[in-house]
Amino acid sequence: MSNKEQYLVKTEPFYQAQGSEVALYEAAYHARLPVMMKGPTGCGKSRFVEYMAWRLGKPLISVACNEDMTAADLVGRYLLDANGTRWLDGPLTTAARIGAICYLDEIVEARQDTTVVIHPLTDHRRVLPLDKKGELVEAHADFQLVISYNPGYQSLMKDLKQSTKQRFAAFDFDYRSRAGSADRRNGDRDRCRRREQTGKIAHAARNLKGHGLDEGISTRLLVYAAMLIKGAVEPTEACRMAMVRPITDDADIRDTLDHAIDSVFA
Repeated sequence: MSNKEQYLVKTEPFYQAQGSEVALYEAAYHARLPVMMKGPTGCGKSRFVEYMAWRLGKPLISVACNEDMTAADLVGRYLLDANGTRWLDGPLTTAARIGAICYLDEIVEARQDTTVVIHPLTDHRRVLPLDKKGELVEAHADFQLVISYNPGYQSLMKDLKQSTKQRFAAFDFDYRSRAGSADRRNGDRDRCRRREQTGKIAHAARNLKGHGLDEGISTRLLVYAAMLIKGAVEPTEACRMAMVRPITDDADIRDTLDHAIDSVFA
């Protein structure tokens, strides 16, 4: 298996478009524009990138950014081995060399001095300087940079600089406003009803964002609840376990959401 093939998405990830984002992303990719995706936790940003990499037939290299990430973690470093030192490319450098889509998830979690290294890849130069190695990597023609972050967690200390933001085309993602439409078309009324019921609970929780909740119920947690219900767990218990207990320890908010669950499934 070649270095490129190991990063290919082999099977189609499930993704249901919310609007025209698929066509817009394809246009951005064909123009090799860097893309920024903004939206709350669990609304489908990472799944969308995975789906588009599969759809386009391009390798995907994903990086979960964190506050301890250094520039070397992205571009590479020298390592010691039995024969002395050798250079090991980081994920960003690997993506630039092989022509992969490089996805930097939650980019604001990385230090601002680290994100500066992506700048030469996001303009007409499309190059990545490896200062420690004395090499200038010219990005493969198929290379594209994609970043994501959650604006809900923005602060003066954790936000992208304007000099970084204005290098990207951008998409806004949000939680789905309707649940069960696909099942309704397929005539599965019971599954449609269950999805709409869990969707109502998620909507109630999202209305509490900023009023005791830092973040609403993600699409991922909705899926967890559905999996438990499919496994014969009683729906109210499945929703409590998958949708309420993970997001808050506040007794009053739990009681409010538990009451919403009981009302929806009554």
